[in-house]
Amino acid sequence: MAGLDIRLDQNDRMIINGAAIHFLTSAQIRLLNRTQFLFGKQIMPPEAATTPARHIYYALQTAYVGTEEEREKAMEEAIYFINAFSRETTSEAAKALLKSAYDAACEKDYYTALRYALRVIRHEDAVISSASGLTCA
Repeated sequence: MAGLDIRLDQNDRMIINGAAIHFLTSAQIRLLNRTQFLFGKQIMPPEAATTPARHIYYALQTAYVGTEEEREKAMEEAIYFINAFSRETTSEAAKALLKSAYDAACEKDYYTALRYALRVIRHEDAVISSASGLTCA
């Protein structure tokens, strides 16, 4: 039978269509039909949304795998954060990634939007890291 096989370790987490699952033991599962899911390191806990790029990722994550009630508000938040970040950044690379994330999210391709948002996080981390090395002479 065709499907997607996923191996999860003890204490891994998975979200399927808004339902959070915590694996108490290792497990191998097969998803037999299309569903919206994230697992392991793909899942950002709310307390980790501490920067503008991470706010975008968390909002897109909720739009993708949140409950039906959460999805519409999360998409509005994602668009707000994407627009705000795009207005404030001077990086053309970041603007292009944000536009790609926005376009994917508007087409309800949230997984792709999350991949772009992750690249924005990496970009943001690199900028913050390089700026933190500055000192006054």
